[in-house]
Amino acid sequence: MVSRLSQIDAPEASAAAISARRFSLDGWLVSAVIIAALAGLPIAAILISAPSGGMEAIAHLASTVLARYTVNTALLMVLAGGLAAVVGTGCAWLITATDFPGRRLLAWALVLPLAVPAYIAAYIYADLFDFVGPVQSGYRALFGWNAGEYWFPQIRSLGGGAFVLGIVLYPYVYLLARAAFAAQSHTQFKAARSLGASPRSAFTRVALPAARPAIAGGLALVLMETLADFGVAQYFAIPTFSTGIFRSWLAMGDKQAALKLAAMMLVFVIVLITLEASTRKGRSDSRDGLSAATREPLIALSPRGKALAAMACALPVLLGFVVPAAHLAWLAMSDAAIGAAGNLWTYVSGSLQLGLAASVTCLIAALLLAFAKSRSDSRWVRGSIRVATLGYALPGALLAVGLLAPIGLVDGGLTRFARDTFGYSGGLILTSTSVVLIYALSVRFMTVAYNSVDGGLSKIPAQLDWAARSLGASPARVLMQIYAPLLRPSLLAAAALVFIDTVRELPATLILRPFNLETLATRTYRLASDERLTEASIPALILLAAGLLPVLLLNRLNTR
Repeated sequence: MVSRLSQIDAPEASAAAISARRFSLDGWLVSAVIIAALAGLPIAAILISAPSGGMEAIAHLASTVLARYTVNTALLMVLAGGLAAVVGTGCAWLITATDFPGRRLLAWALVLPLAVPAYIAAYIYADLFDFVGPVQSGYRALFGWNAGEYWFPQIRSLGGGAFVLGIVLYPYVYLLARAAFAAQSHTQFKAARSLGASPRSAFTRVALPAARPAIAGGLALVLMETLADFGVAQYFAIPTFSTGIFRSWLAMGDKQAALKLAAMMLVFVIVLITLEASTRKGRSDSRDGLSAATREPLIALSPRGKALAAMACALPVLLGFVVPAAHLAWLAMSDAAIGAAGNLWTYVSGSLQLGLAASVTCLIAALLLAFAKSRSDSRWVRGSIRVATLGYALPGALLAVGLLAPIGLVDGGLTRFARDTFGYSGGLILTSTSVVLIYALSVRFMTVAYNSVDGGLSKIPAQLDWAARSLGASPARVLMQIYAPLLRPSLLAAAALVFIDTVRELPATLILRPFNLETLATRTYRLASDERLTEASIPALILLAAGLLPVLLLNRLNTR
């Protein structure tokens, strides 16, 4: 390499490097802008299409369903978010500040409910707590009561939906709060205790305020997932924006109403994105240098306190993971479930094809975005990446409605061209295939792939790039021969995460899938909606098992 470099005149090499740099900047910038434009298309389509129809359509919505959708969506977010915040923060504090039997196991197990799709948890709890379910049946048999002689909380209600969402989404708060509590200087807490503050007072006045940004960040993620939820709200008959968009578009064929509801839902999304972004400011790392394994617990618990702490941390795991998983496993062993699994491969293959296509699409786009960021600090590149990674906050129903309008126009023109030019006699070319669905899923899960790829890319020394470029390698060659092999672990992790999220996605798949495509998620939804949960148990169990991989990976990264 040295002899090769010594043969190049310095001024000529500098000019060549500058020329190549400008070319690479332009090329990667164009790629980033194109990806951002494609990712931002659903939002742009909603903002452009929503004002059409005049005030009459808005007045009609306001006089019929808008207030109900708004109130129910807000209440569901408040109740589910409140439950997740209390459970996640409380368990995180017990795990980091105390010591009790089973603490290490529960520190890991408290993340498991995140592997359970919320709509599957809703099916399980409805089956368990309905009037004819085993809980109420046992309740009546135990006390000898008949129908109408006792009161039992209604699971198919807004409160029931908030409970299901809160108990499976609290790990978002738990993970960030646990990391924040572990990073705090315990000297401050001990100083407060030495000045006479009780453990509760020291927690609320010292530890909790320091961890507030992290807790708010986890809460923002819970609220985003609650806003995006369709399966729980639909199954429990809770009118929300997600169910309203689905009902307006597919059940009533009212495109204008669906677009306006999507635009109003977008307001919630913008507020949550602003909240999540604001929580990133002010986070600090005041670690006092003592590892969790060597430092003493901040609060010494009595034997009774240790038992209560263990029960408090075990209960969310029991309700959020053990009960749904055990009930599904029990149903899956029945003859009805095994008999219904005869054509299971049809749904598995549909999920595999969809997941692989979305994974490859996201990986290519994430590589281009991450490489563009490493090549330039331009505002255009930063802005493009921000737009391209907004999909994590966009509900599937909103994405689907936002894409159908512009894609329909393009598809109509493309189909007419194919018919007039080549004599094509089939239906719509794009809409009748999975192309639009893969597009929507790639937009939604682009953030997952980009974060993984960008994290891996940041660990590669820039000198490797400089050396290859000085030898005349093009940016594309550098990407394929140097970065791609070194990024293999990050690429595999990104592909796995996108694949699993795609397989579990429900609302976008329901709206955009072609008639001949059935996935594990849509099959589970259709069977459970027909009250055939036993037949849906095996597909649901596969979805739950698939969700364990990203959860375990997330827990490992958080522990590090």
